[in-house]
Amino acid sequence: MSSPTSDPTPPQLYSYIDSHSTAFIARLREAVEIPSVSGEAARRPEVVHMAHWVKAQLERVGATVRLVELGEQELDGQKVKLPPAVLAQLGEDPKKKTITIYGHFDVQPAERSDGWDTEPFELVHDEKTGRLIGRGSTDDKGPIVGWINAIEAHVEQGIELPVNLKFVLEGMEESGSEGLDELVIREAQGFLKDTDAVCISDNYWLTTSKPALTHGLRGLSYFKATVSGPARDLHSGVFGGTIHEPMTDLIHLMGKLVLPSGEILVPGLKELVAPLTEAERKRFDAIEFDVKDLYDAAGSKTTISDDKVTALMGRMRYPSLSLHGIEGAFYGAGAKTVIPAAVHGKFSIRLVPDMDPDVVGDLVKKYLECEFANLNSKNTLKVEMLSGGKAWVADPEHPNYEAAARAIKTVYGVEPDLTREGGSIPVTLTFAEALGVNVLLLPMGRSDDGAHSTNEKLDVSNYIQGTKTFAAYLHEVAKAL
Repeated sequence: MSSPTSDPTPPQLYSYIDSHSTAFIARLREAVEIPSVSGEAARRPEVVHMAHWVKAQLERVGATVRLVELGEQELDGQKVKLPPAVLAQLGEDPKKKTITIYGHFDVQPAERSDGWDTEPFELVHDEKTGRLIGRGSTDDKGPIVGWINAIEAHVEQGIELPVNLKFVLEGMEESGSEGLDELVIREAQGFLKDTDAVCISDNYWLTTSKPALTHGLRGLSYFKATVSGPARDLHSGVFGGTIHEPMTDLIHLMGKLVLPSGEILVPGLKELVAPLTEAERKRFDAIEFDVKDLYDAAGSKTTISDDKVTALMGRMRYPSLSLHGIEGAFYGAGAKTVIPAAVHGKFSIRLVPDMDPDVVGDLVKKYLECEFANLNSKNTLKVEMLSGGKAWVADPEHPNYEAAARAIKTVYGVEPDLTREGGSIPVTLTFAEALGVNVLLLPMGRSDDGAHSTNEKLDVSNYIQGTKTFAAYLHEVAKAL
């Protein structure tokens, strides 16, 4: 992908990063020790504390920083302020290109009692494994601190940044990014108007051994199908066999959505998917990946396909439909002979280009209503699309990606895999559409980092080499754009 070229990055930057690894780990330790859990009202002040910590760190390396208030929300039965977004800038030279960096400083909840081997909000350096263990180490405090480290290396070595930098950092990513889309759209003609490209480091390598660049994300449409009938829950000994049972109807409908092979049964969805191009197929062929990695991740050999390309395209290139649960049904221990009065089936569809969420929602609703009519049930069906977000895909041959690929080749000595993610990062599409520029996903961590899980970690090698990659990317993209 990247053409051979001499490294434009001053070598003393790499030396500085290597020699200051201990200090950089200490900086990440400070960040992890702030329990910035956005989803808990009691810890909302810690998210605000984290915003001020990030502001201070950026100011120390010469950035102009402001905190932007985003309003209020209802959380845990009380009204609380949203944590402020951090907008920062280094340089405004009209002769230089401007790169906007996105990240988030909030984290998922974590308690030692969840099964952590260590205290989640204390960064533990396991020197045997080379792992930095702690909540937020990889998602997403490690990358944010990595950018600060890369800037510090420039400042301390007296090396001018080759591009203007802008940062958009939020404290609500783990709780729906409330207020962020509005901020980005509002600032598209303000703070962000001179952006030439965007770089996001909030995802992971496909494997544990080879760096990757990500150029696509699936979208998501989430649905609730409610079947209701009796005015209240009923005794199956009295009413079983005499009424139409909502659970029976719902189970039938959910069984009509997807086959065990993964094939989606909703008519018209397949026709919305953009045709596979030969260039795309070659990219999937080129990815270094073993289906065994899927076995390890799933803890079983229950993959739909054991073919590498088929498995990868099933995860990244094609839509999928997953059944998530039934609300209102009995699920506890023991036996309960109740007929529920109403049940709510939850399912979602991961979207790919060119699937429009509104069109998908209409097709799903029409199909389920038709299948329900065929049951001749006297119950009532209501189908709702609770949320819908489009897929995002970028051109991996754009100069922004080629610059990142060269940086990875310089630091790691290998060409990166070009991947697409099965999940969603909604703000990616917001940046792409609001700013009209290329958006790059440049991961720091590995596939086994365990973001959102117990014992979340970031390998020291990824942290330090990732910081070098960030520094090299700035010099490469300055040449490429």
